[in-house]
Amino acid sequence: MTDTVAHETASAADALAGAQPVDVEAAVLAIGDRARRASRAMARANRAWKDRALRAIGSALKEHEAAILAANAKDLEEGRANGTTTALLDRLALTPARIDGLVSALENLAGLPDPVGNVVRGQTLPNGLRMRQVNVPMGVVAAIYEARPNVTVDIAGLALKSGNAVILRGGSAAAHTNRELVGILRDTLAAVGLPEDAVQTVDEFGRPGAEVLMRARGRVDVLIPRGGRELIQNVVLNSTVPVIETGEGNVHIFVDESADEEMAVNILLNAKTQRPSVCNTVETLLVHSKSTVLPAVARALAERGVRLHLDGRSMGALPAGVDGVPATDFDWATEYMDLDLAVATVDSLDEALEHIRRWSTGHTEAIITNDLGNAERFIAEIDSAAVIVNASTRFTDGGELGLGAEVGISTQKLHARGPMGLTELTTTKWIVQGEGQVRG
Repeated sequence: MTDTVAHETASAADALAGAQPVDVEAAVLAIGDRARRASRAMARANRAWKDRALRAIGSALKEHEAAILAANAKDLEEGRANGTTTALLDRLALTPARIDGLVSALENLAGLPDPVGNVVRGQTLPNGLRMRQVNVPMGVVAAIYEARPNVTVDIAGLALKSGNAVILRGGSAAAHTNRELVGILRDTLAAVGLPEDAVQTVDEFGRPGAEVLMRARGRVDVLIPRGGRELIQNVVLNSTVPVIETGEGNVHIFVDESADEEMAVNILLNAKTQRPSVCNTVETLLVHSKSTVLPAVARALAERGVRLHLDGRSMGALPAGVDGVPATDFDWATEYMDLDLAVATVDSLDEALEHIRRWSTGHTEAIITNDLGNAERFIAEIDSAAVIVNASTRFTDGGELGLGAEVGISTQKLHARGPMGLTELTTTKWIVQGEGQVRG
C-alpha cells in the first residue's frame, strides 16, 4: 500500500475514533483534483507505456496474491456474520483462479489496440481544410459498485489503457480487499513512472463520500454505477455528474417449437447454473407450447439444484419427480441472481416477444431455434443491449466478446450500449488543420 493511501486511511480511522474531524466534501473534491492532474499525464502516455503498466499490475497481483486472499477472507467472514446472501458472497469472493483471470484480462487488455488517437472519420474539405474526428480519453472516470473486488482491477485496467484516471467507490462489503488492491495498483503505477493518482478510492469516506462523488461535476467527467437496482437508481436519480447507466439483468431465453432438445438443455444449464450470481444469468425461460423440450430441460435444471417458478401450463408439463412452485408477477419481474428460474409456456413467437417487452430490463435476450425466420424476427424486434441466437446468455461479457474486460453492461442508448470496453471510455475530438483559411 502506498504511503499516501496508508496515511489517508489512518486519518479516516482517527476521525472515526473521534481524534479529528474530516471534511468529507473537501477530501473527496481534493481526490478529484488530483485525478484531474493525473488524467492529463495519462492522456500523454503512449501505448507501450500503458501496456507496460498493465502487465506490471498483473505481475504485482500474483506477487501479492496471499495478501489479497487474506484481505478477501476478512471481507467474506464479515459478510457471513452480517447475513450476506450466498449469491453476494460468490460475487465478493476471490480465489487463485479468479486472480489468474484478472491477470489474464490485464494481459488481454495490453494486447488490444489503443483506442486513443483512432480516427473515426476524416476528409479534406473543398476549401482545403483537413478535418478528422479522433478518439480521446474521457478524462476522469468514476465508478460506484458493490461487493465486486474484481471490478476494482477491471475498471482500473480499462481506464488506464484508455488514457483516463479513475476514482473508485467499491463499498463496505469488499473494503479490506479493495484497500489491498488499490494499494497494489497505485504502487505499481508509481514504479513504472505513471501517476499513482490515476487510481484513487473514496471508500474510506463511506456513503457520504459517494454522495460527494456524485456531485463532483467538473472534476469527474463520467460516473458508472454497477450493482443492484437500488444502487443504480440512487446514482441515476441523485448524480449531477453525467452517468452511463448499467442495468440489472432480467434475462430471458425463448425456446421455440423447432429447438433441438440437447441444445436447449446445454444452453439452459450453462445460462442458469454456470455462475448464477451475475447479471447475464438467465432468469426467465419461455417455452413454445408445441415444443417437447420442457420435461428434459426441467429435469436437468432440477438436478443442478435450480428452483422452478412455473405458470400453470408449465407446471403441468413437469416430468415425474420434478417439483416447482407457482409463479406470480413478482417472478417475471425478478432478477434472482441465484438458483431460481421463472418458467412460462407461450403459444407463439409474438406472445414471447410481448412477455419480454413487458418484463425485460433491456440487458440480454436469447432464442433457441432452428427456424431462420424466427431468429431474424427475434433479432429485429427485441430492443435489448444484446440479442443472442442459439448460445448461452453468459456470453454477454466484455472478456468473452473480445473486449479484454468491461466496466459494465450499459442498458441505456446514449454513447454506449452493451459491454463497455476501451472505446466506450473515450469520447471524440474534432481536429481541423488549415493554411490560413478564413470563413467568408
